[in-house]
Amino acid sequence: MSSGQNIVMGVSGGIAAYKAVDIVSRLKKAGFNVNVVMTKSATEFVTPLTFREISGNPVITDMWEEPKTWNVQHIALASRADLLLIAPATANVIGKIANGIADDMLTTTIMATTAPIVLAPAMNSNMYLNPITQQNLVNLKSLGYHIIEPATGMLACGVEGPGRLPEPATIVEEVIALLHSRLSMAGKRVLITAAGTREPIDPVRYIGNRSSGKMGYALAQVAAARGAEVVLVSGPSSLPNPPCVTVKRVETAAEMRDAVLAEFDAVDVVIKAAAVADYRPELTAQQKIKKTEDMLTINLIKNPDILRELGQRKKQQLLIGFAAETEDLLAHAQEKLIKKNLDMIVANDVTLPGAGFNIDTNIVKVIHKNGQVEALPQLSKYQVAEIILDKICAILTKST
Repeated sequence: MSSGQNIVMGVSGGIAAYKAVDIVSRLKKAGFNVNVVMTKSATEFVTPLTFREISGNPVITDMWEEPKTWNVQHIALASRADLLLIAPATANVIGKIANGIADDMLTTTIMATTAPIVLAPAMNSNMYLNPITQQNLVNLKSLGYHIIEPATGMLACGVEGPGRLPEPATIVEEVIALLHSRLSMAGKRVLITAAGTREPIDPVRYIGNRSSGKMGYALAQVAAARGAEVVLVSGPSSLPNPPCVTVKRVETAAEMRDAVLAEFDAVDVVIKAAAVADYRPELTAQQKIKKTEDMLTINLIKNPDILRELGQRKKQQLLIGFAAETEDLLAHAQEKLIKKNLDMIVANDVTLPGAGFNIDTNIVKVIHKNGQVEALPQLSKYQVAEIILDKICAILTKST
């Protein structure tokens, strides 16, 4: 699976940079094409010549050196990468990435890539445990970065504790496992819905909900990164379109239903993460309703139940639902799973801190068709997306 795949290897300035030579060697032996980008500090520990000889490719150390081709180098590398690995990742480079600083070739390439990014932190224990470093790592995890936890042991500075770069063999194994998961949905068509819907009351006002779309957009991004052809049907959201995803934006539940049904017959997996309004105004005023002293009554009628309709229509499709609840979480979710003929449902109590709408984390329970319930701790929505898609891939594998 490594044949022809490109890894950009970033080396930052820590004593563990010498281990990066072994990492590059192992990646080459595994069949990867490796391009090394070094920070200026890294060149104080290992020479670029060493990496050039091991990788068989020119080593980039300077933003301003004469380009080898007419391509802008950080864009060319960023576009070509199937994965970007930084080992060692120092506290300095982690802080730069977490705060969007791109002042050298390595950080600029990171900002320009859409490939998965893996960081292998290595530093003094106190630097690693510093709250700033830890918060930076939390922030990067929430954005979908993959962190290989450092090993614990005697460090070069004479301190014993966490901060050692893991063994090169361990890092290469994790990279290969991640790249394998990236291909786990190749050839599959996935339909995902996200965000809430808006049901107009008049030209100014609407009935809506608090959904931002973050969970659905994370699912779309992760599914696309795993090789799936993804269609995202999104209600109103301020989030940018995920890379390599076809996005169809809608407003109302009826528009979402039409967009979903237009795609449904041709897909393998449907993940209904949108918060669709259950009701809409019976009548929509053509002009803005003016405030008066009188009571205002709005008659509501039911919207179509898109998920139930899909459950009745499905043939080969795997159908995954979401349940956002405020009470009796498991009972309501299990009832929804059965009534709507789902293969799996992801349930969360939106009243819990760290779960629900408009935040970057979630706390969910995954309920399978056979009744099995798996409770996940508070994780970033990207981490939740990875776990959900792992479970979907496992179901797909069993069914083939």
